[in-house]
Amino acid sequence: MKFFIDTADLAEIRDLAATGLVDGVTTNPSLVAKTGRDFLEVVREICALVPGPVSAEVTATEHAMMLAEGRKLAKLARNVAIKVPLTPDGLKTCRALANEGTMVNVTLCFSAAQALLAAKAGASFVSPFVGRLDDVGTDGMSLIRDIVQIYRNYPGLKTEVLVASIRHPIHVVEAAKLGAHVGTLPPSVLRQMFQHPLTDKGLAAFLADWAKTGQSILGETKAAAE
Repeated sequence: MKFFIDTADLAEIRDLAATGLVDGVTTNPSLVAKTGRDFLEVVREICALVPGPVSAEVTATEHAMMLAEGRKLAKLARNVAIKVPLTPDGLKTCRALANEGTMVNVTLCFSAAQALLAAKAGASFVSPFVGRLDDVGTDGMSLIRDIVQIYRNYPGLKTEVLVASIRHPIHVVEAAKLGAHVGTLPPSVLRQMFQHPLTDKGLAAFLADWAKTGQSILGETKAAAE
């Protein structure tokens, strides 16, 4: 499973990319607005930090303007994926950009029927929002199960399932068990995945035992260091 991080915070991206765990980045106008910086500059800088796909969202809602915005964003870097909403105009734009060789991430997917339309329109990624479905009393992960099953039935569909609106590590694990291709995680959720109380307890015990030896792997004893 590929991990994208859902942020426009360059410091967070730089730090997490250094772990080797980040395969891409997703952004949206709301995330970029939090930076207080120029949208195009932020996207360009993120693309330089991460070699994988970087989703940049159009803000228009009508096809001709969406296409114009998408083409402009695609020129920022080779790894830009244009993010369009799952609307008729969004899918028209998806088809046009895909035909030009541009990656497209179709976002705001809330049903398997919508996901099938996105795949037929040539989307590189479709983004079902599991957390938002959970918020309204629907099982978001059941949608992931349905989309993965449908796509597997038709090998000609090359769209990857990009699980979005992830709220906690369990969402990530369940999506991976179902065979989703990508999860886009807020930085806080990716950091939570490192954590387990038994890891902390075990490390503390190891360090306590090591301290008793008075040794240093780098060759200095405590006495010498003093």
